[in-house]
Amino acid sequence: MANDVATKLEELNLVDKFLFDAVMEDTESYRIAVSILLENEVEFLEKTETEKEMRVSPQLRQIRLDVFSMDRKGKIYYTEMQKRNTGNLRKRSRYYQAQLDVSLLEPGSTDFNLLNDSCFILVAPFDIFDRGLYRYTFEGTCRECPDLRLGDGALRVFINTKGKNREAFSQEFLDFMEYITSSTDEVAGNTKSARIKQLHGNVRKIKASEKMGVKYMQTWEELAYARQEGREEGRMEGRQEGRMEELVKLICKKTAKNKTIEKIADELEEEIGYIQPIYEIAIKFAPEYDYKKVYEEYCKYDSQSAEKLETI
Repeated sequence: MANDVATKLEELNLVDKFLFDAVMEDTESYRIAVSILLENEVEFLEKTETEKEMRVSPQLRQIRLDVFSMDRKGKIYYTEMQKRNTGNLRKRSRYYQAQLDVSLLEPGSTDFNLLNDSCFILVAPFDIFDRGLYRYTFEGTCRECPDLRLGDGALRVFINTKGKNREAFSQEFLDFMEYITSSTDEVAGNTKSARIKQLHGNVRKIKASEKMGVKYMQTWEELAYARQEGREEGRMEGRQEGRMEELVKLICKKTAKNKTIEKIADELEEEIGYIQPIYEIAIKFAPEYDYKKVYEEYCKYDSQSAEKLETI
């Protein structure tokens, strides 16, 4: 398995989360990447953090930022590499922005002007907005006065490596778009950008590192185990649902024959209290006793009961 994983590490590209995080852990590499993506030079004051976790409350969902740093003016840059289109990336960027903002002020602080400016960058090998652009930059503007900007210091940038408006960007930017999805010696050798070549040097070092190979193997095994565990859990839930649906079907058949709940419980060897909710729902669907509709109604009842228990 180790050799297989090591080979996979060598074949990774920047679009793969593991390699992206490993490369961007180097502050200079992250500075180069952000400068090219925004076509604007940045200088980071703080060392880059990767896999930065944020949770403003134990009751709320935590977020994990791929790469995070701050420039000399206190502006925060946080970047996500997203290989798969989950269909929720617009709302996800909003949630990340909210979580980040909440974490920036000290408890009890009343001066919201202390909030740092921020720039969220999401890089993906697909077009979230289907407009064919390489880059989409969002900042608050007024619908009634398009030239009026909110000026709240929050910027969200979506990068599509498969854009089509090549004329709007520098050759270095275009070369980087290709390099993100194909981080090979050949692609790096074809660019005239010294910065991409420097970045590639770090990529090669990481791919050749025995330590990173072991780390990737461990990550790969953990993910494989989690997927397997998820499949097993899913199969168990599926079997459970199948058994419950069969029970509902049997109760409907017996109820249709005018059998009492006591009789049904006895024949099925189940406690009356266990089958009573199903029996009562089944009666509502007389005289057809469509077990699928009964099962659907029971699932709703079961879900509502679980929610009530959680609030106690």
